[in-house]
Amino acid sequence: MNFIESLKSAWRRNASLVCVGLDPEPARFPAALRGNPDAIFEFCRSIVDATADLVCCYKPQIAYFAAHRAEDALERLIAHIHARHTGVPVILDAKRGDIGSTAQQYAVEAFDRYGADAVTLNPYLGRDSVQPFLDRADRGVIVLCHTSNPGAADLQDLRVRDAAGREMPLYEHVAESVAREWNRDGNCALVVGATFPEQLAGVRKLVGNMPILVPGIGAQGGDIDAVIRNGATADGSGLIISSSRAILYASTGDDFADAARRATIELRDAINRSIAAVVDERVSPAAASAHRV
Repeated sequence: MNFIESLKSAWRRNASLVCVGLDPEPARFPAALRGNPDAIFEFCRSIVDATADLVCCYKPQIAYFAAHRAEDALERLIAHIHARHTGVPVILDAKRGDIGSTAQQYAVEAFDRYGADAVTLNPYLGRDSVQPFLDRADRGVIVLCHTSNPGAADLQDLRVRDAAGREMPLYEHVAESVAREWNRDGNCALVVGATFPEQLAGVRKLVGNMPILVPGIGAQGGDIDAVIRNGATADGSGLIISSSRAILYASTGDDFADAARRATIELRDAINRSIAAVVDERVSPAAASAHRV
C-alpha cells in the first residue's frame, strides 16, 4: 500500500485520527532512562509500543534526533514501527525545501535512509523543489499550507494573485496548487494548524477529501471541536490530528508509557465524540439549529 492507502486503513482499523508526534527531549525523560546511551530510542519505542493500536500514524521530528546525534536511533525507530506495527505509517517531520540535486538528496534521505512513508515539505521554493518527492508516488508529500504558530500570518496570509488574476491569501494559493496541479499521483496532503480553524475550513473547501495534518492541539491551544467541525470530511475522517508533548510527557515517572497510552485514549475518544456530534449535526438540520442556539 502507498502512504494514503495505509493512512486510510489505519483510520478505519484503529478508529483514530490521532498522530503521535515523537519529539524526544532527554531532559524530560524518567529517571530510569537518564544516563542510558540509547535513551532516545528506548523512550520512543516504549511510547510507540504502548500506543500503536490507538493511532493513525507517527510523526518523528528530525531535529529532536539530530540535535542529540541520534539519527541512528531515528532509523531504528522507523524500522521498528514498520516491523512491529505493520500498517501504521510514519511521517518524517523535516520541513525540507531546496532545489535541484539537493532536493533529490533530501528525498533519498527521507525515504531511503530513514524509510519514512511521508515527509513534510516547505513549498516556498516552488514546485520543482517538491518534484523529487512527488515522483515517489508510493510515499506521502505533506506540504506546509497554514501553520499553527503565531507568526504564520506574517507571510501565509499575504494577498497574492494567481496566473488567472484572482486575488487570494498565499496559503489558499498553496492549497489550490497542491490539490489541482501537484497531486497527480494522489500522494499529497497539507499542513493546517488547529489554531486557525477559519483557515482550516477554507482549505477543506478548496482541496476536497485530501488529508490534512493538523498540529497545534493541546499545548498550543487548538480546540478539538473546532478542528473537526471545520476540517473533517463528510464521513468524519480526512484529518491527521497531531499531539506530542501531552502524550509523550503525560508522566515523568517509570509509568510514562502507560500514561502515554491513557493520554492517547483520552484524545482519540474526545476526537471520536466530536466526530459523532458533527456527523449527526450534518445529517440532522434540527440538531444543527439547536447547536447554533
